[in-house]
Amino acid sequence: MNILERFQEITTFVFDVDGVLTDNSVLVTEEGHQLRAMNIRDGYAIKRAIEQGFRVAIITGGKSEGVVKRLQGLGVTDVFVGITDKLPTLEDYLFYHDLDRNQVLYMGDDMPDVSPMRLVALPCCPSDACQEVVQLAKYISPFNGGQGCVRDVIEKVLVLN
Repeated sequence: MNILERFQEITTFVFDVDGVLTDNSVLVTEEGHQLRAMNIRDGYAIKRAIEQGFRVAIITGGKSEGVVKRLQGLGVTDVFVGITDKLPTLEDYLFYHDLDRNQVLYMGDDMPDVSPMRLVALPCCPSDACQEVVQLAKYISPFNGGQGCVRDVIEKVLVLN
């Protein structure tokens, strides 16, 4: 199966947050709050995918309430935060929704994403992902994390479906 055929099969997107929906920088306030920037165009693509009937899930090790509120505002209902071992969460998600792994695109950027990327048919990453993730990815976006990589993969699926 070529890469375009893999994109055509996708019904579900699963994304990490830090390094995928955000870049790798964190601003820390005097109070110790960590602030992240999210790409508006990525958000638009997520909202559009949901409106067209695609599933979108987030699995992240972070615990930012601001990130959760932003994602919920886009219509994402499946947001899993504080997850250190992402594979069991992804396996449970697939089982609960009766999803075939061949229908799932997972985009991650760092070592905690390796196991879930091995489970799905279309593992993807931003261009600035760590080397282990890049080697595992079947598609590497030309965009960095937080700079449009999420919109890139969503648009490929939307165009082909």
